[in-house]
Amino acid sequence: MEIIPAIDIIDGKCVRLTEGDYTRKKIYNENPLEVARQFEDAGLMRLHLVDLDGAKAGAVKNWKVLEQIAGKTKLVIDFGGGIKTQKDLQIVFDSGSHFATIGSLAVKDPLTFQSWLTGFGADKFLLGADVKNEKIAVGGWLETTDISIIDFLSDYQQRGIKQVFCTDVSKDGRLEGPSVDLYKKIIEHYPGLHFIASGGVATMKDVEELAAIGCNAVIIGKAIYENRISMSELKAFQAQQS
Repeated sequence: MEIIPAIDIIDGKCVRLTEGDYTRKKIYNENPLEVARQFEDAGLMRLHLVDLDGAKAGAVKNWKVLEQIAGKTKLVIDFGGGIKTQKDLQIVFDSGSHFATIGSLAVKDPLTFQSWLTGFGADKFLLGADVKNEKIAVGGWLETTDISIIDFLSDYQQRGIKQVFCTDVSKDGRLEGPSVDLYKKIIEHYPGLHFIASGGVATMKDVEELAAIGCNAVIIGKAIYENRISMSELKAFQAQQS
């Protein structure tokens, strides 16, 4: 199982929110490139980069941060937040992202997303499914739909999506452990998906539990920044996996 560290960006700085609440923001580092280099030095190969300003504005804002990290590290980056138009999508790819992370748009404007899957190839996208009580949440988690996560994934697997991450919003940033039962259910339904767990991870024990149920990868943010999981632990775990 692969560890994918997260960097969330507001005003060009590395931050974390709690439960997606912009008023509960904590700045961890003024320089996201410095953080990305630390991850690379620990032997990690992927990075989950989130433009929180973009998610709120509905347009990509922090692409300069992406460009800098992509240009100065070898990390395989997925970038999301505010990708609503093909122009923004092109900016993200041109700035060095390997994958575009699409969440709300896949729910609200499936026709546009389908045209991108056809035009760019489904393997260029990471589908983000944010969930509250097993229902899809959109708009930076500010709005919950009545679409079940199981139906949502079924639809997009048929459209060629192979890589999905799922965040239980109620767990995110709380360091209370991940939604193991929810992830188990998804993996049982869709064994062919490259499934990435996200939200709630607090310890390496959580990571090991997610590996045991068959998650292909896990996104970790706050636990790293709050020193609940050390870089040396990440390095050791990743070395065991390879």
